[in-house]
This record gives sequence, C-alpha cells and structure tokens, in this order.
Amino acid sequence: MFTLKNYILIGFTFILSSCSLLGDKKNNTANEVFNQGSIDPNTGLNNVGYVPVYPFINNVNKPLDVFYGYDELIYVVVENDETTIDDNEVLVFDQKADLSYRFTIPGATDFTQDRRLHSYVAGRYYPDKVGSPSINLAAIYHITGIGSGNPVYLDTLKHFQCDESRRNTSFRGNDDIAVKFTGLATLFDNTLYVSRTGPRNDLSTVARPDNGVLIFSSQGINIGYSTGLNPLESSIKSSVGISGLATLAAPPQRISGISTSRNFFLALGEEQNRNLEFRALGISVTEDPDQGYIYGENTNFLNFDKTKADRFMYESGRFKKPEDIFASPTENGFLFITDSGTDSIYVFSNTGFEGVNPPANSTFKKQVIVSFGGSGADGKASGPYNFVDPTGICYFNRTIFVCDKGNNRVCRYRLNSDLQ
Repeated sequence: MFTLKNYILIGFTFILSSCSLLGDKKNNTANEVFNQGSIDPNTGLNNVGYVPVYPFINNVNKPLDVFYGYDELIYVVVENDETTIDDNEVLVFDQKADLSYRFTIPGATDFTQDRRLHSYVAGRYYPDKVGSPSINLAAIYHITGIGSGNPVYLDTLKHFQCDESRRNTSFRGNDDIAVKFTGLATLFDNTLYVSRTGPRNDLSTVARPDNGVLIFSSQGINIGYSTGLNPLESSIKSSVGISGLATLAAPPQRISGISTSRNFFLALGEEQNRNLEFRALGISVTEDPDQGYIYGENTNFLNFDKTKADRFMYESGRFKKPEDIFASPTENGFLFITDSGTDSIYVFSNTGFEGVNPPANSTFKKQVIVSFGGSGADGKASGPYNFVDPTGICYFNRTIFVCDKGNNRVCRYRLNSDLQ
C-alpha cells in the first residue's frame, strides 16, 4: 500500500533531484531548500527548519481551510468566487494529493471531523420566513459518508435556533445576519466546539453573547457555552473576534492515548478595528461540582523563561491577523498559527515558547525558531517559503498543511530533523 510516509520520502527525494520544478542547483529557490535541509546539530538556529514536501496541492481556488481526517483523507474548503456563497466547496484528496470528490456547501469556510468519521462544515443557509430570499445565516452541516463520495446530511445546526439561549427569541435582522461560525474542533468523546462572532454582546441579557464558543454533544444538542471568556475586551481570556479554534484531540485515529483534555486554543483575527493585545490564546477548562465547566486563562503560557526561548506566544502585539490555529496531538506537541497580516506561519511549543526543540546532540539549548513566510526576496510571495493571505492550517504525521489562499495552493512542510 502506498502510504503518506512513502510519499513524503519520494517527495523529498524529488526536491533533491528535480530540475524541472526547482531549476538547477544554482537556482535561488533550490538553494533555499538545500540550505533549509542541511542540518548540523551544533550550529543551532540557522540550519533547523521546515522543508517543502512536494507536490503541493495546486490549482485550488482560494483555499480557506484544510483538515487531515481521521480517515486519512485530506479535506480542503475553497471559496471559488468571493461574490457569492453558492459555489463554495469541500474538496476531498487522497494521500497522494489526488482529487477524489468535491461537494458544494453554501458559504463553506471551515471543516473538522470527529472520531466516528462524522464531518462538520461551517457555512451558511437560506432561512424561511425572515424576509428577503437572499438572506443567509450561519450554519454547521453535519455529514457522514463524505470521504466515500456519498454524503448523507444528518443535521444542520442553524443560527440562531441551535443556541439554547436563543430558542425563545426572535430574528434580530442585520445583527443575526452578521453572525458567523468561524472555527470547528472536536474532543475525544466527539463533543463539538464551535466558535462564533457577532455584534450582540450584552452580558445582561438571557441570550448569550455572540462572541464565544458553543459546545454541542455528539447528537448535536447545545450543552454549553464558554461562560467566563470576555466577549468585549482584550485579555488573556478574551473571545473577541475568534477566527480559529483548536483542541488537543486530533488525528490519527487510535484506541488509546488520545488527549481527554477539554482545553482549547483560539486565534482572534476577525476584528481588525480593535486593538487586541493578545490574538492567540490558550483556554483552560475546569469542572466545578456546582457551576459545571469554567473557562479561563491557561497560566502555562505566562512563563517567559528567556533561558528556554527567545520569543513567546503571549508577547503583546505578537500577531496582526491570525487566521487559524492547530494543536498537534503528540505528548510534546506544538501549536501552529497562520497570520495573513504578516503572510507567515508560526510554530510554538504547547506552553507558548516559539520554536522547536534543538537537535538532540546540539549545544544550543533554547527553542529554535522555525516560523517562516513573508513576501520573499523577489517580492512575489510565490516561493516555497512564502505565502499570500495564509488561512487554514493543520498537522498530521509530522507534516504541516497550509492553505496559501492568495497563491491558490495548499503547501506541505516537514521539519528537516525529521528527515534525517
């Protein structure tokens, strides 16, 4: 059987040997790849980094999100036409990055899958009895069979009725139209987290603030909300302008060893008119016998130990416009963040130290910064280490997948120390 591991090794060999893709070895792009790929454990910073894994998934029109599923298929959400929601699609690729199926889902922006192989897609729907037939509202489509090419729609979680606190409230017109579902993630027990943004954030009403995270059971019942997060102000437990959401439960599929933590991570990139000091957050979830689950700051990220790292996720103003965040499910996992404001991706430890561990035999003891991106030396942002408006990101089998929206491609990278 042709596995992803086989394909990555072939792809890396292809990088070293191909002239048609990278030119000869005097080509600047080729030199950049070779420099990233050479590693001396005693040189520290400069020679540790991510190398491209070819082929990239090209000719995907404005990719918004990517998810490597528990079924080991690659799911990519594409926008196609920014002027309409009617032709957004979910593209399904096999491990060789060959397109298998494609499905149209109105306004699709985000994708996730639970351990039952049930898929969830954040999109829009056209409600009845709210006035104009052109009005659309936020929705989550619950689907099975999407990886086999035979999707079965089990349920649609529709704003505003899917929120238990809104069951007895009326349609709010433009305020409800403005609400968006901006992130999806699941837990070990198939609980679904959905991040939401919107204009109504009055803490004194029965209805919950729009800015926050809704929690659903595996049966699609709204069982909670991120009470305790601040929907109005910047802080280390803010829910203002959530653009991405991640949990510690992620593929690959396994019987044991999956994280049972309910903690999650947020990227806050939706509201650019707000001066948010912190735009990537770790949220701690604790259970109280009387109050249920309590959502608050994760104090692990407040450790600014300069002997272990030079940069930290909780530095003030660290990000401009983070689009997505993903947590690798390994014991010593990493957080991956895309930032369209800097056209870059960032890599942090699971305690917020920027970078990865130095090579085992290195004399360098701090985290090695491996974040990369930007417009590149030629200013065209089309090289293997450059991005234009990167959006979705995920991680599987030591490989990062990045939606490079402006270049209409999904890029793949692997840490060069993993290739030795």
